[in-house]
Amino acid sequence: MRTRRTFSVGGFLSSGFLWLYALIAIAPLLLMVLNSFRTMPEMAQSPLGLPQSLNFSSYQKAWITADFQTYFVNSIFVTVASTILSTAVSLLAAYAFARTKSKLFGAIEATFLSGLMLPVYLAVLPLFFLLESLGLVSNLWSLILVYAALGIPFSTFVLAGFFRQLPIELDEAARLDGAGPFKTFLLVHLPLVRPAIATVIVFRFVPVWNDFFYPLILIRDQNAYTLPVGITRFFGEYQTDWATLFAGLTLATIPLVVLFLLATKQIVSGLTAGMSK
Repeated sequence: MRTRRTFSVGGFLSSGFLWLYALIAIAPLLLMVLNSFRTMPEMAQSPLGLPQSLNFSSYQKAWITADFQTYFVNSIFVTVASTILSTAVSLLAAYAFARTKSKLFGAIEATFLSGLMLPVYLAVLPLFFLLESLGLVSNLWSLILVYAALGIPFSTFVLAGFFRQLPIELDEAARLDGAGPFKTFLLVHLPLVRPAIATVIVFRFVPVWNDFFYPLILIRDQNAYTLPVGITRFFGEYQTDWATLFAGLTLATIPLVVLFLLATKQIVSGLTAGMSK
C-alpha cells in the first residue's frame, strides 16, 4: 500500500513538473503569436495584454512589403529538397551496409560514418572555392547539395541500425516470392522503418531550416536569401515595428510546429524502438 502511494505521489510530481516546464516553454511562443495580431498602440499601452481584435495587417506587411515570402519560399525549397535528397541516399546506403556482409562495404560504411567526427566548418573555404568553380555560389542548389552531403553520415548511421534489426527471414521470404533486392527494399523493408525515416527527416529538417552560417557564406543575391539570413535584414528594417516582427517570426515558426505535430508519433516510435528488446 505504501509503495503504491509513493508511486502515485512521484508520478503526480513528475507530471506537475513536466506541465510547468511545458507552460514555461510555450509562454514565449504564445506571447509572440498574440502580439503579432496587435497594433503598436496596443503594445505600447499593455505589452503583455491580449489583442483587442485579430489584426492581420502585420502579416500582410511582413509577407508582401518586407519580401518575407521570398525568404520563406527559398527556405522551404532548400530544406525540403536537401532533406529528401539526403534521406534517399542514406536509405539506399544504409540498406546496402545492413544487408551486405563484405569487408569492402564495411570500409565504405566506416568512411561514411567518419563524417560524424569531422568539424564541418573547417571545410568552408575549400567548399566555397569548389562551388564557385562550378558556378553554384549564390545559387540555392549550392545549399541543397551542401546540406544533403552533411546529413548523409548521421542519417546512414540511424537507418542502418534499424535495417539491422529486421530479421533476415524477411529477405528469404521475399526472395522465394520472386522479389529482387530493390523490390524487397521498396515493398518489405521500407514500410517497416518508417519511424526511423520520420526521425531522420525531423533531425535534418530543423537544423537546415534554422541554419544561418552556410546561407551567409554561399549566398550573395538578396533574392536567394533563406529565412535565417533574411530575418537579420528584416530586423534591421522593422526594428521599431514590433507587430510586424512578431508576425514574421510566427511565419518562420509555423513549418516547424506543423512538422512536429505530424511526425510526433513516428518520432517517439523511432526513438524508443528496440528499448524493450
